[in-house]
Amino acid sequence: MSGNVWLPPGARPDSLPVIPRQRTTPGWAHPDPIDELAERLEDFTAAAVHPDEIAALLESDGLSDDRIRERYGVKDSFALAEELYARVDRRHPEPDGPVPDPWQVGLLGCLLRGVVFALPGLAYVLGAPLLAGPDDDLGLPAGTVPLLAGALTGWTWNQGLAHRAHSWLGLGDRFAARRCLLAGAPLGALLGALTALAVADTADPGALAFAAGQSCYLGAATVLLVMGRERALLAALSPMAAGAVTALVTEVPEPARIALLLGSLAAVSALALLDVAPALREPGEGSWTAGLTALLPFGAPDPLPHRARGPRLTGSVPYVLFGLGSGVLVLHAALGDVLAGGTHSAVAAPAAVALTLSMGPAEWLLYRFRSGSLAALRSTGTPRAFRRAAALILVRCLAGYLAALLALAPAATALWPGSPEPTGVRLAGLLLLGVVLWTGLLLQSFGAIHGAAAVCCTAALVQTLALVTRTGEPHGVAMTVYGACAVVQAALVCVLLGRASAHR
Repeated sequence: MSGNVWLPPGARPDSLPVIPRQRTTPGWAHPDPIDELAERLEDFTAAAVHPDEIAALLESDGLSDDRIRERYGVKDSFALAEELYARVDRRHPEPDGPVPDPWQVGLLGCLLRGVVFALPGLAYVLGAPLLAGPDDDLGLPAGTVPLLAGALTGWTWNQGLAHRAHSWLGLGDRFAARRCLLAGAPLGALLGALTALAVADTADPGALAFAAGQSCYLGAATVLLVMGRERALLAALSPMAAGAVTALVTEVPEPARIALLLGSLAAVSALALLDVAPALREPGEGSWTAGLTALLPFGAPDPLPHRARGPRLTGSVPYVLFGLGSGVLVLHAALGDVLAGGTHSAVAAPAAVALTLSMGPAEWLLYRFRSGSLAALRSTGTPRAFRRAAALILVRCLAGYLAALLALAPAATALWPGSPEPTGVRLAGLLLLGVVLWTGLLLQSFGAIHGAAAVCCTAALVQTLALVTRTGEPHGVAMTVYGACAVVQAALVCVLLGRASAHR
């Protein structure tokens, strides 16, 4: 009789009895109406990101505040929405089917663009007889100055032209894009040829003719690249490329060289003209005036109300400046030693070739970064987690680009006769310049082109002033300028990296 009355027979003294859980509500009570509503709207409520979404649904169902107070005992629809939001755990279901990703592109297409960018360089092999002669006053091979001046002018102009044409394409006005290219490409070719003429020696007609052809090619190639005709451009350049490779191993007669150059130029120009020809056949707008007005801020005059307002002309200026700054930096990488008059200096053309070829992998890795950051937006739940995930993707993509550039530099040097050896200092400068170019492209994709243009133009100006004033050793100046530029642009990227709006 002295044992524990709460322990059943056979139980150990150290065990505790199980006390039945008390009912919180009597059995005859009705369920909570808010719990019933939460169960009925569970799928929608779980996917809501704010109580206002639930309030909008309640109001669309016709629940007035008076009815809500009478039935659910809360003040209004917003108070009821907050109750439902608090009682249902968050669940954001994945959409049915594959998740759309606009940044998925194939590697082969990007590599093709890199090859198309670099392939015209073989034209200099075929055009060597036109550029024969003694070195100029700067120590550069004959004809180099007009060729570089025309190329830099064309590159700068066509950067802005391509952006303006892409802006029209983004508005869905393909005819306006064609008219813009129809007027802008010949103007750019004329501007490049006049620039080459302004800096050329009048006693060098061969270099002038080559520079004029180069300017025409840049304009026509811009048309084909903007309109997505890379394969056609590659086919048109193939005979010239085959002839240049042949000229590297055996002698090719000068008439055959000129015929191959003119043939490829004519093919590229004809393809570009055929691509923009529909703009000439559009009813009521088949004129050069319509093409010129497509270059202006308000586009072609059109009384129809459905035509979109044209992109601002000033919106293309930063792209022009970025093209100018990056072009000058690449020229310094290729010609800095010669222009500085260093001992045993030589034109580092393989550096420019490697950078040009690397634009294919750079473009693909840029798309990979944008695709990865989009996936990180879906998979992370806090801004800090998203920033961390985006930073890891950025490091992997940038490392991949630098690895590709590091592999291309020795390969281009080995294939280019008479080029300087890729020493550690040269490779370091080339990799830093690669960081500048890739982060500049990334800032463009973030919509921060103004920062990239300002940094690249400032770096180009500083390096040019150092060259003109003979300040410092060329490689040391290049390393300092490229390094500072890379740090500034990397800082700009880090500022934008955690902003979800920059990854739109």
